[in-house]
Amino acid sequence: MKGILGRKLGMTQVFTEDGTLIPVTVVEATPNIVLQKKTMENDGYEAVQLGFEDVKERRATKAALKHAAKANTAPKRFAREIRSAEMMQYEVGAEVKVDIFAAGDVVDVTGTSKGKGFMGQIYRGNGHLGPAAHGSGHHRHVGSLATLGITSRAGKIAKGTVMPGHEGHKTTTNQNLTIIKVDVENNYLLIKGNVPGPKRGMVMVKSAKTSKGNKPAVALVDYTSTEEE
Repeated sequence: MKGILGRKLGMTQVFTEDGTLIPVTVVEATPNIVLQKKTMENDGYEAVQLGFEDVKERRATKAALKHAAKANTAPKRFAREIRSAEMMQYEVGAEVKVDIFAAGDVVDVTGTSKGKGFMGQIYRGNGHLGPAAHGSGHHRHVGSLATLGITSRAGKIAKGTVMPGHEGHKTTTNQNLTIIKVDVENNYLLIKGNVPGPKRGMVMVKSAKTSKGNKPAVALVDYTSTEEE
């Protein structure tokens, strides 16, 4: 498994040479720095800690400054671990760029979903609406909750019952997405489909866990030649 941290810039669309439209998400992934290597001897597992996006030294803690100094780099806004024997080839202070992926690779993208505040059970739990007639007193309510019958738990709400509450703002992963293009010069990836989070949200792109294999790369329309003419 291999991975990199980046920012979701938004969505757009590209076209293949045969005219097929592909909706893609643009992920900007400037070079990540290896801040730390976890080993089996010292930590009980193998992992690489990646740092992404510099922050000003006056805004970083002393611990963050000393941690970054070991890798001879500036303190980072985001630091995440990737447990992978494949990533252990990178030494502390090394750069991880988007060229670790190629067009056609199948990946999982992890991010924080959009927060939507307090939402009702109809939206949050995909519940059914009550009768729409004027005489009904039940339209968008939760409905029956403690319906366990004549048992020792009668009158008690079952654990995990979906209710109104905070919707979104959770760590979630979209699996088996295909990389359409890798631009090493401009440090971005084009990933087919949508990925979690709002614009400018931090995401982690990793090799897919449940993929049946990578897919063949598609040939995209090249507009640079037209602009030069």
